[in-house]
Amino acid sequence: MVKKDRSAFVNKTYLLIMLPKFYQTHLKSQLSTAEYLLLQILIAVLQSIKKVSLEAVANALPIPIEFESRRKKVQRFLSLPNLDIKKIWFPIVIKWLSIYFDDQKTIYLAIDRTN
Repeated sequence: MVKKDRSAFVNKTYLLIMLPKFYQTHLKSQLSTAEYLLLQILIAVLQSIKKVSLEAVANALPIPIEFESRRKKVQRFLSLPNLDIKKIWFPIVIKWLSIYFDDQKTIYLAIDRTN
């Protein structure tokens, strides 16, 4: 097994505070503490590696377990029933829209699926 030095990431705990307060409040209410912390770590990892593949994320995940275990951990996390679009993401989008836009404005949403 090749041992990776993840201290550069782990020592930058300030990177884990990337979500707006209303995101944090809602996510904490919907996820367990362990799930919420893993989500924060995953966000930081994704922003640092800029790749969205299970293997790349698992490889960069700063958890001292085997690669295959990290990969399975991420896979299990992403398949949680709590990560339902209606429970997690719609309330966040509604709150975000109410904070940044007036009720009387028309909003156009464009979604890009390119890699």
